[in-house]
Amino acid sequence: MKNKVSIGADHGGFFLKNAISESLKSEGFEVFDKGTFSTDSVDYPDYAKAVCDSINSGESEFGILVCTTGIGMSIAANKIKGIRAALVLNADAAKFSRLHNNANVICLGQKNTSLNDALNFVKIFAETDFEGGRHERRILKFSEFENC
Repeated sequence: MKNKVSIGADHGGFFLKNAISESLKSEGFEVFDKGTFSTDSVDYPDYAKAVCDSINSGESEFGILVCTTGIGMSIAANKIKGIRAALVLNADAAKFSRLHNNANVICLGQKNTSLNDALNFVKIFAETDFEGGRHERRILKFSEFENC
């Protein structure tokens, strides 16, 4: 299981980010909170970049991004080389984003995701390993897109 995580949110994900962060800390995760630290309006790409930079530098093993819907964060994160961000709306998506797609960032929406669901999705994401095999060549193919 991965236990070093970076987490970030904009103002639309502030409350869910804080609740997830506190829960993970209580479970023994090392959590790097990249902000935001209030409900004041901010630009979500700044926090997506901070979390993704933490992953790419090796500081954290995976990332969690939260905004109102999770869509903006997932788009922003997927623009960064080496990042495979998945918008997760259910437990199957949490599992298969890791198992088949080797995602390293889980994106959540505060508006449509309860705290219990979010914690469950993050737990599944953290505990699921990449299956490899036939999925490896697919990951390599779309990783090549970063050079286009």
